[in-house]
Amino acid sequence: MEMMEAMRARHSVRSYVDRPLAADVVDVLEAEIAACNREGDLHIQLVKDEPEAFSGFMARYGRFSGVKNYIALAGKKGPELEEKCGYYGERLVLLAQSLGLNSCWVAMSYDKSKAACKLDAGEKLCIVIALGYGATQGVPHKSKSVEQVMAAKGEVPDWFRAGVEAALLAPTAINQQKFRFALEDGAVAAKAGTGFYSRIDLGIVKYHFELGAGRENFHWK
Repeated sequence: MEMMEAMRARHSVRSYVDRPLAADVVDVLEAEIAACNREGDLHIQLVKDEPEAFSGFMARYGRFSGVKNYIALAGKKGPELEEKCGYYGERLVLLAQSLGLNSCWVAMSYDKSKAACKLDAGEKLCIVIALGYGATQGVPHKSKSVEQVMAAKGEVPDWFRAGVEAALLAPTAINQQKFRFALEDGAVAAKAGTGFYSRIDLGIVKYHFELGAGRENFHWK
């Protein structure tokens, strides 16, 4: 499955069947996590067969069930951490979708104290991604229009519109889609709105934009 196809097919899933991750799938995920950690200077970890983080009240309140695998997005504390976790986390989400897995970004509906990840000095756990074989494939979310989240002077290039359309397929906190893309002289500025986890959302939508627009067509401002 190509990444654009995975982007269109992927929807948030909160209920999972009791099935271990396939060994070959784990190998591919672990290799990509290692690449993301190198590129982003992060400490992302794949946690397998660990139900405790999603066994309490918060998980039930968030309607999660059967979650035994998740990706823990962690790294050195700093102003860029949340955006980087969003960017590289979504890279892993789309890869997982292409491998036949389902997923869901989880900010609060789990017990952070029971998350089985290791943190080095000066690091923090930013957010997790539930992972596994879904009981369903999820459903599409409601979306804003392209015009509501973009600004461009003059004629809008096809690549820019395609990038914004891809960004609108991205998951965001409470489906807020509080972001905006602006084009000026071939450079693209991506701005986060206000609200919870908006910096994580910005990283997620920037990764989608790059896939849709083609990284060769622009540079970030």
